[in-house]
Amino acid sequence: MANDSIFTKIIKGEIPAHKIAEDDRFLAFLDVFPLQKGHTLVIPKVQVDYIFDLEDDLLADLIIFAKKIAPAIKKATACKRIGVAVIGLEVPHAHVHLIPINQMDDMNFSNPKKKFPDEEMTAIAQQIRENL
Repeated sequence: MANDSIFTKIIKGEIPAHKIAEDDRFLAFLDVFPLQKGHTLVIPKVQVDYIFDLEDDLLADLIIFAKKIAPAIKKATACKRIGVAVIGLEVPHAHVHLIPINQMDDMNFSNPKKKFPDEEMTAIAQQIRENL
């Protein structure tokens, strides 16, 4: 098997993360290099590099898991919409980006990534969890 991705290390608890939601198959946590405050990653716990290599049921359930998280992010961040993106080049582990947006440019991956103090990340994660 390939080396553990950074996401697999988060799943195993080897790297800390601001977790939003988790079950036996999926994990949602804040992106450490977000485009916007509340930018969340949703991943399957099985390490598969390319999202379209996921088994059909797992891919469908990943999107359904993300669908449960999106309204909580929207409420916590008071944005117009939650944008959804799959880029798949940064980490060799399938993942979906859920990004609070108010305009198209809020989701431009060419924009500089933001950095928020740990206290702010903890607070927004808590606000999202409270809205689940």
